[in-house]
Amino acid sequence: MNQEEIFQQKVDTEVRIEPKDWMPDKYRQTLIRQISQHAHSEIVGMLPEGNWISRAPTLQRKAILIAKVQDEAGHGLYLYSAAETLGISRDEMIAQLHSGKAKYSSIFNYPTTTWADMGAIGWLVDGAAIMNQVPLCRTSYGPYARGMVRICKEESFHQRQGFEILLVLSKGTDEQKAMCQDAINRWWWPSMMMFGPKDDESPNTQQSMKWKVKRFTNDELRQRFVDICAEQIKILGMNIPDSDLKWNAEKKHYDFGQINWEEFWNVVSGNGPCNKERLDARVKAHEEGAWVREAANAFAEKQKQRAHKNSVAA
Repeated sequence: MNQEEIFQQKVDTEVRIEPKDWMPDKYRQTLIRQISQHAHSEIVGMLPEGNWISRAPTLQRKAILIAKVQDEAGHGLYLYSAAETLGISRDEMIAQLHSGKAKYSSIFNYPTTTWADMGAIGWLVDGAAIMNQVPLCRTSYGPYARGMVRICKEESFHQRQGFEILLVLSKGTDEQKAMCQDAINRWWWPSMMMFGPKDDESPNTQQSMKWKVKRFTNDELRQRFVDICAEQIKILGMNIPDSDLKWNAEKKHYDFGQINWEEFWNVVSGNGPCNKERLDARVKAHEEGAWVREAANAFAEKQKQRAHKNSVAA
């Protein structure tokens, strides 16, 4: 067998691919694209929520939201580290993000206008993320799969925290109930778009499935998300903003309406409500943090020189 056949046999028999193993160049590039996009999404995703830390309604809510935003930063670091094992530097990945060459999840280009959005993001956005990410704990590339285990545990906390925010609002005043429903209305369809384009319009899905980078298709995961949310919304006493949503007894799944794919591709192309704002914020933070990176590198170099001097002396 040639190297590619040996590689595919390892994938087929559930043997994890590790950084030093031979792998097809396209497999490596697919992982770099996916993992770096995932990392960028975690980092950019801190922005819409960080916007509400200073305006959280109670001290407890503030502390929880701070913890959540810190978790997202950690997720980004795990993922950048995983991508680096594939031969790309963190500086290169960041440069690709800032230049617009690399993408991040379209969901983070929508504004957070009320406190209820923190609940909707937790329940819907993080809920969609969990649906996407739990299968990645079994992805074929070892560093990615291992990093996803902790990420998924923390995302599950985020999802429950978001649902609890909406649950409290749903039992509150008429104004709070209206705020809850409004947030769900605005975040439902963008969350549905998080799974990516339809299977027949997704050029990478079939190859990623063969390599077991992905375990389920975009449409399969989207259907699971709808089925779960359609039941959970009943607890909130709210409505999903889809007049076509209904149980299909024959399919044993919920039917749902058409996604506005024109909006999806428009946001992905950089024309969403907050695309420029989000990217500008990341570039500004990177530039203002240059002195920290320089200081850290200088300290590391000094420690390296000291260790070398001590080894020579010994």
